[in-house]
Amino acid sequence: MSAASSNQIHVVRVPWWRRTNTEASLAFLLFVAPMVLGLMVFTFIPIGWGVLISFSEARNTVSIGEWVGLENYRAMLGNPEFRRSLRTILIFAVFIVPLTFFFSLLLAMLVNSAGFGKTFFRSVFFIPTAISYVIASIVWKMGIFNGGAFGFANMVWYWLDENAPVVAWIGETDPPYYWLVLVSVRLWLQVGFYMIIFIAGLQEIDQTLYEAAQVDGARLGWRTFWTITFPLLRNTSIAVLMLNFIAAFQAFDEFVNILGGVASAGNISLARPPLVYLYQVAIGQQDYGRGSAGALILTAIIIAVTLVQGRLFGFGRKS
Repeated sequence: MSAASSNQIHVVRVPWWRRTNTEASLAFLLFVAPMVLGLMVFTFIPIGWGVLISFSEARNTVSIGEWVGLENYRAMLGNPEFRRSLRTILIFAVFIVPLTFFFSLLLAMLVNSAGFGKTFFRSVFFIPTAISYVIASIVWKMGIFNGGAFGFANMVWYWLDENAPVVAWIGETDPPYYWLVLVSVRLWLQVGFYMIIFIAGLQEIDQTLYEAAQVDGARLGWRTFWTITFPLLRNTSIAVLMLNFIAAFQAFDEFVNILGGVASAGNISLARPPLVYLYQVAIGQQDYGRGSAGALILTAIIIAVTLVQGRLFGFGRKS
């Protein structure tokens, strides 16, 4: 072999996944940069700016004005309308959270145990999740719970009792039927989403546990659900409760479109959640300082309750 051939250098192209750390870091930054930039521009900077505005006298402008310290927070906490809105959303959460948990778990159990058509039933119950809250609220208001005799709910009421009077579902205050409208539309819109979460949790359960229970003489039913299924769904159940609580405290569209409250007063005084009230303060009254302070108070309440929930139920611990 000649010296020239022995000194010949072979160039080997290294695949991209085996390149140097510098090249890998550059590729990582290239892919991550758009997401980080979007979060900075549309999330972190607005949050930081909102915090600064909440400590200043910001009226008719979103610029930082005269520094007032905690005055906006004291004004919001001392405002009876803001406290009333917190009570309203608490009542809404008391209804919607348990109902959503129960019906989503029930649907998940039924769909997961179906002998055929699981994909079909999953799709049918999940479809409402893709529908706009605004559209669903208008359908509930103008179609199902219309205050006229031609409304679907009043028609059903008439079929059951020919002497039944026409019910003004949204304007009636004694009894407050508008809660039925608000809770039912939110339940229909979100129960399919949480059903999918429960189905994912059910599919993670080892089926040999049920087989062992049957060998020991246990029958599939309430007993196996209470002793096997539900305990193994603990983390899934806690996640559903936490997500549902957060979503309940962020309620806005159904209250505005069913009761009114942005373009006109409507019946929003019957049940005005915090986001609607803060919208009216910030946009309607052009008081961005108090509006931002109220939003941060609401955020603190949501975070505190979520942390307490996770602490009490032991979220993340092994079953």
